[in-house]
Amino acid sequence: MRIAIGADHAGVLLKQHLVDGILRGHDVTDVGANSTEPVDYPDIARAVVKRIRRGEAERGILICGTGIGMAMAAGKFPGIRAATCTDSFSAEMSRRHNDANVLCLGARVLGTGLAEHIVGAWLEALFEGGRHATRVGKLEDRTSGEIR
Repeated sequence: MRIAIGADHAGVLLKQHLVDGILRGHDVTDVGANSTEPVDYPDIARAVVKRIRRGEAERGILICGTGIGMAMAAGKFPGIRAATCTDSFSAEMSRRHNDANVLCLGARVLGTGLAEHIVGAWLEALFEGGRHATRVGKLEDRTSGEIR
């Protein structure tokens, strides 16, 4: 699988741990950051999203302190369904029911072992389609969220 991965300064160590471990065997593009010097997480999220939207990656993984900022930054782009997950069940369901194409993790929330389990569950799970496809389609409908 082609995966784009990125982290801000808070997530650099967890990102490297995942790249060196559970992501081995996948075609991984690391968009940074590569040090603990402060960077702006929206810039990293944009770099991962760009690769997914161009078809250069099938999925993305973003890591910051909590995973929340990365999910907010990534989720604003059409076609991106970002899920912040803190457990394996949520990660699996984000794929099966929501077709999440970006997994967001919190390096200050998760240990490396739990992060590996979450990533493994997310990578293995397949989108179920069916009634879920209708719901996911509504996420892409920019008019369905209008408040009148």
